[in-house]
Amino acid sequence: MDPNSQKPGRRRNFLRLLIALGVAGGAAGLVWYFNRPKPVEVVLSAASSGRVEATVANTRAGTIKGRRRAKLAPPLGGQIARLPVRKGDRVKEGDLLLELWNEDLAAQLKLAESQAAAAKAKADEACLQADQARREAKRARELSQGGIASDERVERATADADASEAACKAARAAAEENEARIAVARAALDKSFLRAPFPGVVAELNAELGEYVTPSPPGIPTPPAVDLIEDGPLYVTAPIDEVDAPKIKPGLTARVTLDAYPGRFFKGRVSRLDAYVLEVEKQARTVNVDVELDNPCEIPGLVAGYSADAEILLDSRDGVIRIPTEAVLDGRKVLVYREGRLEERLIKIGISNWQYTEAIEGLVEGEQIVTSLDREGVRAGAEAIPAAAPAARSSSERR
Repeated sequence: MDPNSQKPGRRRNFLRLLIALGVAGGAAGLVWYFNRPKPVEVVLSAASSGRVEATVANTRAGTIKGRRRAKLAPPLGGQIARLPVRKGDRVKEGDLLLELWNEDLAAQLKLAESQAAAAKAKADEACLQADQARREAKRARELSQGGIASDERVERATADADASEAACKAARAAAEENEARIAVARAALDKSFLRAPFPGVVAELNAELGEYVTPSPPGIPTPPAVDLIEDGPLYVTAPIDEVDAPKIKPGLTARVTLDAYPGRFFKGRVSRLDAYVLEVEKQARTVNVDVELDNPCEIPGLVAGYSADAEILLDSRDGVIRIPTEAVLDGRKVLVYREGRLEERLIKIGISNWQYTEAIEGLVEGEQIVTSLDREGVRAGAEAIPAAAPAARSSSERR
């Protein structure tokens, strides 16, 4: 057979093989293409230059409080005869809050005053008689010296003067005793009046006109008749984790936020730090910190009892490279977006708070840092694409 006649057949077989390989390669390429790992979508934030603050904040909601708060009840039991205040009323120091029925005590005071008046009159009478007796004794002695009066008369006059003097002292002692009875009766009557120990607001009223109130038995607390909160400078008390407590000193600047005034910050300063740790079951151990508001008058309608949060400023630095705190891994690493891939970068960090962390080394301004670390597939070496920036909300939506 002519060898040249076999060449066209070989070419056709070779072409068929090439076509088959091309089809197989294309199919494999299509399979890889449709099954290849898709780039993970990540949220990015640029490392920027700005201010970073080191702060600590309360672990649980704090509370707006007044300097003084008293849960008051009369020391006597009895029926309420007068109740001139209502919940929310503002009162001055000494104002009457509650009065018990006290006609019997008033009568006892009146009786004690009458007895004291009678005793005083008797004392005055006895002392006048004692003065007269002393003059009689003096006259008797003078007459005796002139030989007119006998010694017996002098002795009798002197004895009468001494007896009258003793009667005067006894009458005065009785008068003083009756004056003391007035004080006792007045004190008993005063116990039927409940008065404000300081100016404030009636926060709670657990009493009604005509009801009977009784003092709390020993060891068994009962609701107070009147809960009074001082109507004066208010402050924030908030629990701080025991780990952060040693960093806090009186005088440090603080920012206060109130749920009742969303989106606003109020300046204040640390005024006091408890000298003990609160140990509450199933909760972190905390230390209460008091924050005085710099200008409470700028908060209209501020009242005790509002929930509040206090963020205390420990340190601050301006013009440093900063990144979102949520982007930091293990306290020293970040994922940098670079040419479509995620690159792990070791950095040296400085001060930080819940919002920003200072990057001392390892980053330059403008580098894109991954903040969506909790998304599936976000890891060093992964292909990534930036997530679309969220559309800006209108002012009506923000409200």
